[in-house]
Amino acid sequence: RVAELRVTLRSTVTVRKQLFRGKHWYVLQDPFNNHFFRLEKPAYTFVSRLNSAQNVAEVWQSNLEHNPETAPGQDEVIRLLAQLYHANLLFCELPIDSQKLFERYRQRQQKEQRSKLSSLMFFRIPLFDPDPWLSRHPLLVQLLTSRVAFGIWLILLLLAGKTVIEQLPQLLSEAENLLSISNLLLLYCGLALVKTLHELGHTLVCKRFGGEVHTIGLMLIVFAPLPYMDATSSWSFRQRRERILVATAGMIFEFFAAATAALIWANTGPGAIHNLSLNMLIVASVSTLLFNVNPLLRYDGYYILSDLLDIPNLQSRSQEHLKYLACRYLLGLRQSSSPTDNHKEARWLSIFGLLSGAYRFIIYTGIILFVADRFLLLGLLMAGFCLLIWGIVPIGRFIGYLLTSPELSRVRFRAVSCTLTLSLVAIILLGMVPLPNRFRAPGIIEAENHLRVTSQTAGQLSHILHDAGSPVIIGQPLLQLVNPELDIEIKLTHAQRDEIVYLQQQSAAFQGDATRITLKRRLQALDSRLAELQRRHQALLVTAEATGIWVAPELEQRVDSWLERGKKLGDIVSTDRFEFVAVVGQEDAADLFSAANCEQVSVRLNGLESTELQVIDYQVIPFEQVILPSATLGWKGGGEIPVKGKDDHGLETIEPFFRISADLEQPENRSLRHGHSGQIRFTLAPQPLLTQAYRKLRQFIQKRYQL
Repeated sequence: RVAELRVTLRSTVTVRKQLFRGKHWYVLQDPFNNHFFRLEKPAYTFVSRLNSAQNVAEVWQSNLEHNPETAPGQDEVIRLLAQLYHANLLFCELPIDSQKLFERYRQRQQKEQRSKLSSLMFFRIPLFDPDPWLSRHPLLVQLLTSRVAFGIWLILLLLAGKTVIEQLPQLLSEAENLLSISNLLLLYCGLALVKTLHELGHTLVCKRFGGEVHTIGLMLIVFAPLPYMDATSSWSFRQRRERILVATAGMIFEFFAAATAALIWANTGPGAIHNLSLNMLIVASVSTLLFNVNPLLRYDGYYILSDLLDIPNLQSRSQEHLKYLACRYLLGLRQSSSPTDNHKEARWLSIFGLLSGAYRFIIYTGIILFVADRFLLLGLLMAGFCLLIWGIVPIGRFIGYLLTSPELSRVRFRAVSCTLTLSLVAIILLGMVPLPNRFRAPGIIEAENHLRVTSQTAGQLSHILHDAGSPVIIGQPLLQLVNPELDIEIKLTHAQRDEIVYLQQQSAAFQGDATRITLKRRLQALDSRLAELQRRHQALLVTAEATGIWVAPELEQRVDSWLERGKKLGDIVSTDRFEFVAVVGQEDAADLFSAANCEQVSVRLNGLESTELQVIDYQVIPFEQVILPSATLGWKGGGEIPVKGKDDHGLETIEPFFRISADLEQPENRSLRHGHSGQIRFTLAPQPLLTQAYRKLRQFIQKRYQL
């Protein structure tokens, strides 16, 4: 049926020669739909011979005579013609060709609509064709993409970098309110301006190298409209350098926007222009570094990596390669063909396919959570839609493929049995086999009897009178603070008192009772104030109020520093008994309340991970707390517990927690030290992984959305 056909490439198809991994390829482009098809030299040699005067058999025979070693076989020819035919790149003189053409167009449109539907969070709306306008203004395109323009860009970037470095503290301070509600409108305006320049960069550079740009429109990123353009014509460029420059152009223009915004921000006072420039600076920098450069997302970095690796259509081919691996090695479909015959390329496709799939899952999950935090119902709808598109529908298609696909006619029993076996094994391992169930919580060692020593008055630490780590008794001096302002205030109060006493003596004979009463009250007030000042002055000498070991970490570094009143200086601890005080989140505390029989509880101290301390007994304090037992456990002290930024001491947590006190077994060859941080590990009854995951998910939703 194929041998007698007379086919040829459509007259509108253009051909470009490109070099990939040391091999010459020919890229066929249909300018009407901007679709591309890549052929190796032997295949293109055959396709280029197709004409309406000869049928396929005659062309194949002629090609075989001229190229006996490289000519494609009959099966390859049939597959090649089918692919070109379905891509609308072939003209075939058949009465039903028009009907087939429209049928293929309809199928392709349906496929594109399904693709758009599955990418609902990145929906595209084409607006207009800028190519005619760009073609009428070639001088403008050349001017904006010239070496002079690049030199200006480089100078501007250096000036902006110098400005940002010099004013970095102010920049970070102003950027703290970037996501505040009052700034959201300016943030979006800045993002829209930056992305407009970004897409303009792609458009101009693509046009500079002879490409065509026929689509500019809006992309709804999580329903926020932002500009986009179609630069797929750059795929046909012969030089890899040109293709990479087109992909990089958006970031170059975005850096231009960031540099301009930085200079405007630095040279303007508070106001709309100043704030808009700040938003553009932050958006351009963050979006470029976190998104555009990232090759796992289909932005600029993806196309740059694709050209650097010489692997066109990296994402689609990686998916095809993973599908090939599954069909060949799991379903037993030996005739399944890989999209590549290069082992190095196959490794890249496998790695990219796995990483990009996992990363897209993380990105979409983050977007859904971001939307759900603000609009819960919309977030749930998006989650349900994603589950349908990427979960239920693919599973349904796979089942249909297993049961009805002609490809599996010879290996259907193996394919079905292998799928059922793997599914059953996964269900058993995940849903039925009990697995270790543990969780950890940060904590700190505390002596059961300890006294916190704080500064009773503000002052400068001048002398350490007793070394940390040594025993002390009640009343023993520990530290000496000085406060020159307090000394001056005491002298001033003494002078004021002496003045009042002198006035009392002078008024004893001449003034009335009212004056004497006023002076007496004034003297009493000064005596009270003087007593308070002297008490504060005496408190500058810090003494031990209990007997024990004086524990004061990092005290040497605080000499000559100013200590505010109430500042912790250290602890006086007993050495007879210690406990481990842990901080457990609400979701993990629920497991302790419901699981009365923990199989094992142990503690590992930081720096002593090889030593495991057994817990004799533990107690969960049955009410929520928000003050940490030590600042060491919070963010400000280098710990993992989030604390409020307004709390200077770093003790008040953002979320409530439960306090656990655990009695420790005294180690044989090591003494415990008050204030030593570590982790407590609770080993609960084993549970299947799905049960544990479901519980964690339910706790996460309850905690985040109060459901």
